[in-house]
Amino acid sequence: MLQLTKIFMKKVVICATIFFFCIKGYSQELFVFTEPASNMATNNLGVRLMSSAMYKNDNSGINFHLMPELMYGINNKIMVHSAAFISNRNGSLIGEGGSFYAKYKFINNDVVQKHFRVATYGRYSFNNADIHQEEINLVGHNSGYEIGLVATQLLHKVAISASTSYMQAANNGAKYEFPSSQSNTAINYTLSFGKLVLPKKYKDYNQINLNVMCEFLGQRLAQNNKSYLDIAPAIQLIFNSKIRFDFAYRKQLYSSMFRTAANGFLVRFEYNFFNTF
Repeated sequence: MLQLTKIFMKKVVICATIFFFCIKGYSQELFVFTEPASNMATNNLGVRLMSSAMYKNDNSGINFHLMPELMYGINNKIMVHSAAFISNRNGSLIGEGGSFYAKYKFINNDVVQKHFRVATYGRYSFNNADIHQEEINLVGHNSGYEIGLVATQLLHKVAISASTSYMQAANNGAKYEFPSSQSNTAINYTLSFGKLVLPKKYKDYNQINLNVMCEFLGQRLAQNNKSYLDIAPAIQLIFNSKIRFDFAYRKQLYSSMFRTAANGFLVRFEYNFFNTF
């Protein structure tokens, strides 16, 4: 069954690539579930508010997460993020932790209408919620750290981004020790496609942008080789080049590990302040 799923996924990726190359328009790199190798502009400050509603596997309700986030472009090579984690895991919305993220772009090959960029990134998260699944998730569930590499290619009309990272999970505060029976290290891998479909003809920064994208998100646990693979289609609206709305759905394609809430919706609002300092 797992082998058939992998063959199916190869066909999905090939079809998605052909689809995005055949649509007329311009490319975008503002992905929903992953960060591209590109950075925000120097001295720009971004404010995000992300909410997700994931259906519990036992049909007992919805896991709701609320994550306010700040982003800042230090220079053309370095940007940083900080986020807080709020969820209804214990029956009411409470703060559970947060994270710090930094990205360093070290390859930047730009030519007319295309470029190739590579960056390395790191994340440190702290969380006080109970550890309730085998999946390691440093964005709202686990404490620990992550280091990774991301490459983004712009080819005239389409942006393709791929990343891989190593994650090490830790205890969730003093109350919840990481289970010794579970793998506390994992490898993450992603593949993202993005496309600007509106406006048909670009005139100025005030035009409304409509982007479509599709992302594949996977993980393999190091100690037991359990894994999962998700697909996440999304649409994105950008107003005046500084206000952004994301609407996405994440769907599990296969999994050999226990996950409490793999499928659900994500909505995000973002506002950017230019030349802040």
